[in-house]
Amino acid sequence: MEWNPQTLQFLSECFLHTLSPAPEPRRHAESSLDEASNRPNYGLAVLRLVAESSIDDQIRQAAAVNFKNHLRGRWSPAPSDDGGAPAVTPILDPEKEQIKSLIVPLMLSATPKIQSQLSEALAVIGKHDFPKSWPALLPELVSNLQKASQASDYTSINGILGTANSIFKKFRFQYKTNDLLLDLKYCLDNFAAPLLEIFLKTASLIDAAASSGGNAATLRPLFESQRLCCRIFFSLNFQELPEFFEDHMKEWMTEFRKYLTTSYPALEGSGNDGVAVVDELRAAVCENINLYMEKNEEEFQGYLNEFALAVWTLLGNVSQSSSRDQLAITAIKFLTTVSTSVHHTLFASEGVVPQICQCIVIPNVRLRDDDEELFEMNYIEFIRRDMEGSDLDTRRRIACELLKGIATHYGDVVRSIVSAQIPNLLSSFAANPAENWKDKDCAIYLVVSLATKKAGTSYVSTDLVDVQSFFESVIVPELQSPDVNGFPMLKAGALKFFTMFRSQISKQIALKFFPDLVRFLASESNVVHSYAASCIEKLLLVKDEVSRPRYTAGDINPIFPMLMNNLFSALKLPESEENQYVMKCIMRVLGVADISAEVARVCIEGLAFILGEVCKNPKNPIFNHYLFESVAILVKRASERDPSLVSVFEASLFPRLEIILSNDVTEFFPYTFQLLAQLVELNRPPIPPIYMQIFEILLSPDSWKRAPNVPALVRLLQAFLQKAPNEINQGDRLTKVLGIFDTLIQSSSTSEQGFYVLNTVIESLEYNVIQPYISHVWAALFRELQRRRTVKLIKSLLIFMSLFLIKHGPSNLVETMNLVQPNIFNVILSQFWIPNLKLITGSIELKLTAVASTRLICESPVLLDPAAAESWGKMVDSIVTLLSRPEQDRAEEEPDMPDITENVGYTATFVRLYNAGKKEEDPLKDIRDPREFFVASISRLSALSPGRYPKVINETVDPTNQAALLQLCNSYNLTIV
Repeated sequence: MEWNPQTLQFLSECFLHTLSPAPEPRRHAESSLDEASNRPNYGLAVLRLVAESSIDDQIRQAAAVNFKNHLRGRWSPAPSDDGGAPAVTPILDPEKEQIKSLIVPLMLSATPKIQSQLSEALAVIGKHDFPKSWPALLPELVSNLQKASQASDYTSINGILGTANSIFKKFRFQYKTNDLLLDLKYCLDNFAAPLLEIFLKTASLIDAAASSGGNAATLRPLFESQRLCCRIFFSLNFQELPEFFEDHMKEWMTEFRKYLTTSYPALEGSGNDGVAVVDELRAAVCENINLYMEKNEEEFQGYLNEFALAVWTLLGNVSQSSSRDQLAITAIKFLTTVSTSVHHTLFASEGVVPQICQCIVIPNVRLRDDDEELFEMNYIEFIRRDMEGSDLDTRRRIACELLKGIATHYGDVVRSIVSAQIPNLLSSFAANPAENWKDKDCAIYLVVSLATKKAGTSYVSTDLVDVQSFFESVIVPELQSPDVNGFPMLKAGALKFFTMFRSQISKQIALKFFPDLVRFLASESNVVHSYAASCIEKLLLVKDEVSRPRYTAGDINPIFPMLMNNLFSALKLPESEENQYVMKCIMRVLGVADISAEVARVCIEGLAFILGEVCKNPKNPIFNHYLFESVAILVKRASERDPSLVSVFEASLFPRLEIILSNDVTEFFPYTFQLLAQLVELNRPPIPPIYMQIFEILLSPDSWKRAPNVPALVRLLQAFLQKAPNEINQGDRLTKVLGIFDTLIQSSSTSEQGFYVLNTVIESLEYNVIQPYISHVWAALFRELQRRRTVKLIKSLLIFMSLFLIKHGPSNLVETMNLVQPNIFNVILSQFWIPNLKLITGSIELKLTAVASTRLICESPVLLDPAAAESWGKMVDSIVTLLSRPEQDRAEEEPDMPDITENVGYTATFVRLYNAGKKEEDPLKDIRDPREFFVASISRLSALSPGRYPKVINETVDPTNQAALLQLCNSYNLTIV
């Protein structure tokens, strides 16, 4: 794309139209830009447009955003699924070099909004190129920083520091490697001294402005500069303590302490914005001293006492306003780190722990107006923080973490103080429940938050209270409250306690309150009916000591009709139409309860109606997943009891599934195909005609173009192959099925799915049906084997050959392979089968390949020929390795490239339905033990030619495996003669 007036006009108009409220010009402009982005020098042209001061700021800003996103996708695009060229056109090297030469000066001269976009774009480049492929960047930034510093140009200074902060962030998140440490050394050598210089210069400017009564406008950019310096300090010190920072620790720490202990009335008195600017710097300082406390404790200890006092004093002055949360949280985190360190004696002085409890913990655990507002206005976020543990960065949780930290060394002191505090809070509530309900909430929260979870289990315990008596005296009154809508936050706290300590509350007591849990499903509060649903769902997962479910169908049958009615009614309450906790509870209940035909009809109608509604605009992936799981478990369990219900389910589901397919609701395609597979499998042959119409759609190549659909389509195709083998053999259907197999195995991401199709063809169809096609199958497999010899492909090939041999005999296997290429069987045997047999994992796969390999050496003339003695012996060696050694000792998994996708909202991914899963079939049900089959087969074979096989074994089998073979023979009382 050439840079000329026409290009400038074209891009300007396009970016202008992307801002249009009218959809048509906006879509057209986006399409034009998308097309132009594939041309060389597109990114460079957009950057030049951003530099054109004559163009309207809004257009330039839109262009800057587009430029940043263009770089994200094309600077270093990921390869395609099959390892080939990237799916998008990458930016070429000459264009990259020009962009790198222009971006820094342009960023520094841009307006703040454009500057922030270009700074992010620069960070994208830096992520891939810095420092090795962009050695000029850091010297350029340092040079510009020094010029800006001399001119006290804090707009440019903060732009440069913001960029440096972005490119140095990698030192916080990447694993320590030699390459990373070399990059870090390069950055320290070039930037550590200039960073300290600007930090100290800005510090002196702040001191001068503060003492002379400088105004907020003067101080604001200076504080922002210091905050950025602190964040860069954090990045450069994250991996280890650099020598430069150790040498200059006093300068850094002196300023850090000053920001924690000095007040700045000009800023802090200028409203919330001013307070926020100071708090952000203080929070950054707290993160830095916390980092030193965690990683450089020895070097930092000389400063510890003064910082602990500074943070302690600061916390006493931080109000409960939510705008000050970040400072309070980082400050408390620092004290928590100190409490668990060797310097915990700071907390040993008399009165310190009670003071912490009274002045820091209780005030921060108590509910605030913001919490109440979140509870009422955004129940999903409230639950995410409160129930799902994402509240580590909330004051309530971090205050409890501080108590837990102190308890690691002063457990008895903490327990006695909190145990005494809880009755005080409950007494306050009892004196005036309407006024003091927050005290009771605080008591429940302390017990729940300070509970300890047994590693690897859901078992939770506490030393603060006796769980059973606390439940009966404090929680039960809330559960039995006749008004399900009164004091909803207290009800939520009680339900959370019940959920948390569900394993410790005896079945006899818990069952009494099942009807109350069902009542709370009708609460108007979204949090309360969500917690009630979650509590029921989690109770149904509790297992007794022998791993048997504690609650069974018999326990929920008495409340089942009312439970299902209230669950479905809860989904009609405002803002709970797609409540994932309620839907998950429906799924769990349907997995436990006895489902009569009448209940099944009501439930499928309810679920099908919801499915019809969410099809119109799918927006909650978790809710939708549990919805489809609920349908799958209902269909599965009800049909097992009463097969006649299959037609009822079809009548309810087909109209909705048809809407999904005809309206192209792509998010639901994988679920739809899995449900259809489940319904096909539940039908008895002959398959109803409507399914054969679906089968024709399934055979269309267009259906297979979307990668996320492939596993579900394969699952459906397998169901048809198993249930309608005769119909598959009509017309050109089998040709199309094998065409699908051929397409799938050509991509590494779908080759395994291709083998699933092929294996099901072999299992389900007669030999005379597949015989005309088998040469083409082998040719396709040999082609792929030549192209890429991955562990996954070789294992899949071994399993297929084993299945073919089991179904159609060794002779057919050898002959059909050799028809494609003379003597190819022996090549495959020696190069792939024998050396890779040990890699097979999975009990069914192990049995299949072991039995097939055994039959090969005992039945195939190719291997029984005395000339093939060496191959025979090597195969025995491989079979013994497979059968005698643990999986972890013999199977080396191929390190596949990780498939990293950002799973935000709806992404094109396949999600398996657990309750519609394919039942794994054992093709060798009559053979119980593959080891016994192997030894018995060799024993019988050796009896036909005494003396022949022990000699071969002695010459070709590894001594360790000879001993293992002898042990196997002794185990089954058999001999090889």
